[in-house]
Amino acid sequence: MMSDSMEKVNSAGFSRSSHEVFRQPYEPSTTTVAGSSNASTRSAGKVSEEKIEQPSEAVPEKAVLPDQLGSELSRKVRHKYASSYRKIFGFIFTANLSVFLAFLIDARGSPESRTVGNAASANLMVSILFRQEEWVNAWYELFTCVPHSWPLSIRKRLAKVFHYGGCHSGAGTAAVVWYLLYTVLATKEYVADRQKDTLVNMITSWILVFMFLVILTSAHPDIRRKFHDHFEAFHRFSGWTALVTFWIHNIFSGRITARQWESTLGYVLVRSPNFWFICITTFCNLASWSRLRHRVVYPEKLSDHATRLHFKYRGMAPFYGLKLSDKPMTEWHAFATIPDIDPESGKINGFSVVVSNAGDWTKKQIMSPNERKLWVRGAPLHGLLYTSRLFKSIVVVATGSGIGPCLSLLFADVTPRRVLWSARKPLQTYGPKVVSEVQRADPNAVIWDTTERGYPNIVEETYQLVHESNAEAVFIISNPKVTEKVVFGMQTRGVPAYGAIFDS
Repeated sequence: MMSDSMEKVNSAGFSRSSHEVFRQPYEPSTTTVAGSSNASTRSAGKVSEEKIEQPSEAVPEKAVLPDQLGSELSRKVRHKYASSYRKIFGFIFTANLSVFLAFLIDARGSPESRTVGNAASANLMVSILFRQEEWVNAWYELFTCVPHSWPLSIRKRLAKVFHYGGCHSGAGTAAVVWYLLYTVLATKEYVADRQKDTLVNMITSWILVFMFLVILTSAHPDIRRKFHDHFEAFHRFSGWTALVTFWIHNIFSGRITARQWESTLGYVLVRSPNFWFICITTFCNLASWSRLRHRVVYPEKLSDHATRLHFKYRGMAPFYGLKLSDKPMTEWHAFATIPDIDPESGKINGFSVVVSNAGDWTKKQIMSPNERKLWVRGAPLHGLLYTSRLFKSIVVVATGSGIGPCLSLLFADVTPRRVLWSARKPLQTYGPKVVSEVQRADPNAVIWDTTERGYPNIVEETYQLVHESNAEAVFIISNPKVTEKVVFGMQTRGVPAYGAIFDS
């Protein structure tokens, strides 16, 4: 997840060979918030119920967007096709494939089925671990604990921990390959020894292969984007069916081994790595679903396009996300949480999420202003913006409701940051409270009203803030198209940039 190669950067700026882009130090008093129709005006403003007022201040020096580094082909290969997610997937799958081929060659095409089964179970366990909240949070903590004194070249790679999804898919795909080999061996064993336990072992093996192939096929990015809700339900129920079948298979496989060893089933199981791998896999699934709760939600309708859902059952520190649903067996929706502060005590009193109209489920939440209950599952999970603490200063870019996840970062006030928020009628859509929170975090925030000004050249605007603030990195929360555009536009100019990709 962690290491796209980029140009060498130090904490102060770029070397001449990497295009000298940081020309002046950041002076907060000279930067302003863009909200008017005048594209050159950036003024820090006050929020009223009707408009964002902008007192005039000096316009900062306009940054010149430098040329992209490298050739067109090298840029695409380096920053698009060779993403950190794909690198991790490729590394895990290639390592497994190398061992797989070595096993086949060493055993002349017939390795021991128990060893192959252990390899399949180990990969399945790793795949499930990288969907377990505490395990993922531990990796975030490990990768973000380094001090700012470490070289930027190291910190910018550690920040790619959010691509841990490559571990999930890489290990999962490798598990299917291993299990396909195991099933072939189990079939050969049944042909050679037609016992009831070898028959059940063979049948359950083929059922598992079928279920795994169904899961892999439905998880293909093109299919998943087109049929996301169906994929989620299919993935879940296929996974549960596979896990139950795995247990049945493991017991009958143990019986075969016990018969061969002239021992007991219990003795064989406790000595089998396969058994313990499946135990851990099962525990990870149970740990998440055992925390399924029906929680009261207090809606705060911001507009016909957005709402803010408040929860009071617990406090929530910054940089966490949570899954919500009203149909827990079929669909879940992940949201970044925002700590809610008690105005009198100043302490955290619950949390909230910002929901923007992006489909049937979100529209239903916006149009339901009454107090109600939603399902919450699992433990709070760290996300992309948690890695921002690795940097001395950053630029945060958001479009539309992407400002929701950013509010948690802005509340934390850990890393100096500049904010660029592009949205349709931000004040009317998200309300003065949200706009005030953005401006409180960055008094000079650039709030771009696309209704009045049209869509910004978001790469140029982002680079302008990088130039003004001497930022070490850019973080963007937006739709996939804009995210890819900004990340690519910054990385190809030597600026570390991060945005969540599909299934990061």
